[in-house]
Amino acid sequence: MFRYAAAAVAALTLVAGVQAAKLKIGDPAPSFSGLECATSGKSCSMADFKDKDVLVVCITCNHCPVAVAYEDRLVEFAKKNCGKDSKVAMVAICVNKDDADKLPAMKDRAKTKGFNFAYLSDPSQKVGKDLGASKTPEFYVFDKARRLVYTGAMDDSMKEDKVTKHYLEDAVKAALKGEAPATPTTPAMGCGIAYK
Repeated sequence: MFRYAAAAVAALTLVAGVQAAKLKIGDPAPSFSGLECATSGKSCSMADFKDKDVLVVCITCNHCPVAVAYEDRLVEFAKKNCGKDSKVAMVAICVNKDDADKLPAMKDRAKTKGFNFAYLSDPSQKVGKDLGASKTPEFYVFDKARRLVYTGAMDDSMKEDKVTKHYLEDAVKAALKGEAPATPTTPAMGCGIAYK
């Protein structure tokens, strides 16, 4: 049974890879607009963050165990780095289409977990495809010019007590200084995205 489940996950990851070309370091951020926000109930676009020097985009979902394992870390990251007067913004975008990942479920999860960042629904899957996202969660850091400076995992372990490297946080700090991160890319860890 496990062998079949592993094969299914591999197949979903392969589908994602075929569907979307990976955004490269230095590429411009693909724009998005009209995405409904599960945390505010409003429509959201990239232009809403134009006053921020750094924009973090996290492709995530409700059902993936790896994405779920990172939810508290996302809340802590936003609390530490994305306050009202901060120069950093973070949006999490769900591009999966399962019932567990649709807007009503997203609203429930956002309320239960106390999400303090925009949690956006993209049933068209366009943002994920434009980014070349293949896993949940997968992170993208864009500088003030909205050029990609980092993509990959948040850190180096799904288990929070085993984390030794903070890739996302380090990339954001570098971008705020106008510098390139020491580690610009890492492999994302998570469930494969099934693009329709």
